[in-house]
Amino acid sequence: MGNSLDNIKRPIEKELIEFEDFFKESMKSNVALLNKITYYIYKRKGKQVRPMFVLLAAKMVGKITEDTYSAAALIELLHTATLVHDDVVDDANRRRGFFSVNALWKNKIAVLVGDYLLSKGLLLSVENERFDFLKILSTAVKMMSEGELLQMQKARKLDITEDVYFDIIKQKTGSLISSACAIGGASATEDKETIDKLSDYGEKIGIAFQMKDDLFDYGEDEIGKPRGIDIKEKKMTLPLIYVLNNVSNSDKKWIINVVKNHNTNKNKVNELIDFIRKNGGMEYTINKMKEYKSQANAILDSLPDNEGRKALYQLSEFIINRKK
Repeated sequence: MGNSLDNIKRPIEKELIEFEDFFKESMKSNVALLNKITYYIYKRKGKQVRPMFVLLAAKMVGKITEDTYSAAALIELLHTATLVHDDVVDDANRRRGFFSVNALWKNKIAVLVGDYLLSKGLLLSVENERFDFLKILSTAVKMMSEGELLQMQKARKLDITEDVYFDIIKQKTGSLISSACAIGGASATEDKETIDKLSDYGEKIGIAFQMKDDLFDYGEDEIGKPRGIDIKEKKMTLPLIYVLNNVSNSDKKWIINVVKNHNTNKNKVNELIDFIRKNGGMEYTINKMKEYKSQANAILDSLPDNEGRKALYQLSEFIINRKK
């Protein structure tokens, strides 16, 4: 399969290994407990999609340098910090099939570990005097926090429009992938226009990435996460928003009642999921996701044509076709 992750990684295989060492090193501390936890985090790393964006963006517009590894480590430190904190916020005991940090070491330690990782990321930019990195990263942290809080605020009232949904995911997921592409570009070129294009590309593909995640909640089989989790947490995602805005008032009332009052009742949640599937919520979301992917690819079209760009096209495909 041309778009398997291993294939996409091929042009940066060597560099990803270099990055791994750099990342492991960047988490080191004098505190044994901290090293034990960061080693545990390191061992259960995910698909490495974000470092791939950093490295491929740099490769497309210039050369991968020491600064690029530093940029990729920054993104990974920030991403890991937010995951550790998310598990505390969501009271989650598992992540990707492993115990979460808070499940093994309790909330207090998990929050401090998240803080530590975030500060290491910020220090990494300062030590290398890459204040442009610092700016890109800090903006992403700010946007991600705002996105999460906006989502929580809306979950209380369930008064969410499509525009607000896109606002939320632009901040929550778009901003991190946007900063990964921008920071990768900034490590390889000083051309502002190119860095801005990469930032836009990352935002668009980040939004598509989140929509794919949201679709999993309505999936038929056990994928990365069990279905109905978002409904349980009263997270209003696009399949639900679309159907809510396109059905009769009595159906609308029923949907809101299930999300508000029966979101832990498996049968009712499954009934709602089937209703959303039958009423075009999935199709609508899939089409929107493909639209964002096309917009992202249109930006890539205007950037240098080389194996870095080719791999980014493939990564876009992988994101919207992945199974988990």
